Amino acid sequence: MDIQNTIQKLREELNQHNYNYYVLDNAIISDFEFDVKLKQLQELENKYPEYFDDNSPTQRVGGTITKNFQTVPHEHRMYSLDNSYSKEDLIDWEKRIQRVLGDVPIEYTCELKYDGASISITYENGKLKRAVTRGDGFQGDDVTNNIKTIRSIPLQLKGNFPTTFDVRGEIILPFAGFEKMNQELIEIGELPYSNPRNTASGSLKLQDSAEVAKRPLDCLLYFIIGNNLPFKSQFESLETARKWGFKAPKEAKLAHNLDEVFQYIDYWDTHRHTLPYETDGVVVKVNSFYYQDELGFTAKSPRWAIAYKFKSEQVSTHLKSISYQVGRTGSITPVANLEPVQLAGTIVKRASLHNADQIEKLDIRVGDTVFVEKGGEIIPKIIAVDLSKRPENSVPTIYISRCPECQTELIRGEGEANHYCPNFYGCPPQIIGRIQHFISRKAMDIEGIGSETVTLLFNNGLVHNYADLYELTVDQILPLERMAQKSAENLVNGVANSKNIPFERVLYALGIRFVGETVAKKLAKHYKNINALRQATLMDLVLVDEIGERIAQSVIDFFQNHDNIVSIDRLKKYGIQFEIIEKINLNATDKLVGKTFVVSGVFTRFSRDDLKQAIEDNGGKVGSAISAKTNYVIAGDNMGPAKLEKADKLKVPIISEDDFMSMLDDNNVDV
Repeated sequence: MDIQNTIQKLREELNQHNYNYYVLDNAIISDFEFDVKLKQLQELENKYPEYFDDNSPTQRVGGTITKNFQTVPHEHRMYSLDNSYSKEDLIDWEKRIQRVLGDVPIEYTCELKYDGASISITYENGKLKRAVTRGDGFQGDDVTNNIKTIRSIPLQLKGNFPTTFDVRGEIILPFAGFEKMNQELIEIGELPYSNPRNTASGSLKLQDSAEVAKRPLDCLLYFIIGNNLPFKSQFESLETARKWGFKAPKEAKLAHNLDEVFQYIDYWDTHRHTLPYETDGVVVKVNSFYYQDELGFTAKSPRWAIAYKFKSEQVSTHLKSISYQVGRTGSITPVANLEPVQLAGTIVKRASLHNADQIEKLDIRVGDTVFVEKGGEIIPKIIAVDLSKRPENSVPTIYISRCPECQTELIRGEGEANHYCPNFYGCPPQIIGRIQHFISRKAMDIEGIGSETVTLLFNNGLVHNYADLYELTVDQILPLERMAQKSAENLVNGVANSKNIPFERVLYALGIRFVGETVAKKLAKHYKNINALRQATLMDLVLVDEIGERIAQSVIDFFQNHDNIVSIDRLKKYGIQFEIIEKINLNATDKLVGKTFVVSGVFTRFSRDDLKQAIEDNGGKVGSAISAKTNYVIAGDNMGPAKLEKADKLKVPIISEDDFMSMLDDNNVDV
């Protein structure tokens, strides 16, 4: 008997049965017959370990223990989607698209928006290589062992497929499986899970993959990304993905215009409750990949896709009290404490009241019966008061005038919605909040320390600002509650490892007001190091691309504070990265300094990304849209008519990829 051939045939047969059952929902053998064949394969693999394969069907049962999930970068960034809540929003979105593409017919792919946990899965030579959580979009956690236990995810693809590509999907937990899990918990006296989405997301980070295998998770594919893909549209990619073995929901539909998009939305707004899993809206994508390339991305989202959110569920409940929270910037947020009520799959006990103006506008009072909604926000909000049920002894809400934590008198800047506590360096929640922000994943990403640990360290007098973290010792940490030798060592090691975090993330971690991730990257790229940024004037900062006066003034204020300078000097001493470590490119020049290029069309010699990289490597800037500041448009085949018209109108020179290469090759050309 040819053992290797027997093992391979069993694997192929089991993979096909698995696909029939979990993807096509059309089993042709019984569970018992499947288990007999699986056991036979497992015995052969155990007897002949030289034929072991990571992607064998036997590996779906799990058993691998992962103590720490490795953080890995996404080769292709995972963007978030802009949300819309009305058909008027979609009409406005189409108008923005047409301003770029011109008056051309546009087809759309409509897909249901499933409420789960996003995942990116890499395939090489048809085999599942790696699965990574969304994380912050730039990097996520490697959860490959857990993902392999989900039976609707193919371990080996069928048919003809590219050598390497990524699929994006949503890990979901169907209602039936969720209810079964909860019933089992109730029977043994345990608390049930709150909702399918959180349970699915939490399952991905379980340390024992055998436990993940016990959960009836599913994966619904929604996008494929890679080079040299064998299709030209989103809808075609979904159809092809099904042939390769993926579960791409058949509810997706090709719409030839916006009216057909509206028909799809209206249908599923009514029929979504018949689906076996949670969905909260519709994702509308420009179907053509060529048009998607033309439209590109904003800092956070693709311009060619948008999510339409179904109208939110509303409930009424009793407002028991109002409390006030202090954020890391000193901003005061009023919070409604409610009689617990079920809303959109979760038990709601609190809701945001936003600010004093919102309380006054709705005349919200303690004791009121209020209507609560969970819309596009994670935190529920009060949208109205049932005045017919207001108690006779009701009194208007008087907004607090002093900080609930440090009793400092609150201030409210002109034109600002929120009240602030100005005791920036003495108010405990602000100090704790800044340190929590500093250690967060998108900032210094310090492992071994979480928000609760920061509070514990502060309350025990071990840290008063983020620089203190770098002086912590194991002996100091050990006496604290819930701290053992290993956890104390992990904390100290995690702090030490953060010294390798690049400058742009360190700048974001400092917590300068209005300086988010994107702004921090722009400032870091422009100034290169903290000293140059510190010396910048207000006018210097305003002249930086996309930096307005409010951000510029906040940066100035930050560096004028003595405590901040002391903290930065200490962090420098500990070895924190306060300058960009430039990648050495031997072919880089400064020939294109001061010039802005827009890249449009399809090219023969280079990809768009190659051209953009070459522009930046030689000192130029890549623009996303043609404007009066654009110096050149590099045009390939099928350049968008709207861009062509705008370039002509603004008299912007249009050059080919060969013309561009000549610019770089010819030292005498004035570009």
